[in-house]
Amino acid sequence: MQSRSSVPRTGRPRSAAADAAILEATRAALVELGWSKLTLGDVATRAGVAKTTLYRRWAGKNELVVDAVAVLFDELELPDRGSLAADIEGVVLQFAAILDRPETKTALMAVVAESTRDEPLRERIRTSIVDRQKRLVVEGRARAAARGELPPESDPEASARTADLVFDVVAGAVVHRTLVSAEVADEQWVRAFTRVLLLGLAGATEAP
Repeated sequence: MQSRSSVPRTGRPRSAAADAAILEATRAALVELGWSKLTLGDVATRAGVAKTTLYRRWAGKNELVVDAVAVLFDELELPDRGSLAADIEGVVLQFAAILDRPETKTALMAVVAESTRDEPLRERIRTSIVDRQKRLVVEGRARAAARGELPPESDPEASARTADLVFDVVAGAVVHRTLVSAEVADEQWVRAFTRVLLLGLAGATEAP
């Protein structure tokens, strides 16, 4: 007879639908209430779940809001438009469109402000948003190398440094343009920005 203690115990599996509803409710609450008035209780009510459901998934408001923003940036895809310049323009336009959404503006500005005095939150932003989206730079460089637009990369460390730099330049410029300067990142601006980026990328590739 099998002992009761030998039977593995498992918790209730997470519901993808519940997670999506919670993150959507978080973004809606941020737009309506702002960071300071947002509570997990309000999010739970909007999402139609118990507050304990949120606490089983997220330690607090900071982590919840970062994940709510991260999901939006996960929508980014690198289009294959036939050239490195066209690919960059396509993904930058997507990025600018996501930043133009009210929920993204409110959530991103809030968590960045909070992260200036919260190192764990800063680390969560890095791992959940920044590191996940660097895949676009790596994918774009590999595709450009396969087309013969950029030389193959033989030094993994140098390649990682370049990817970090390119990501910082793109993210910094587009975030500043759309959220800080409150200007439109339209096709004309994106084309001009891409030309500048490609000139810098050529220099970084040729540097010893």
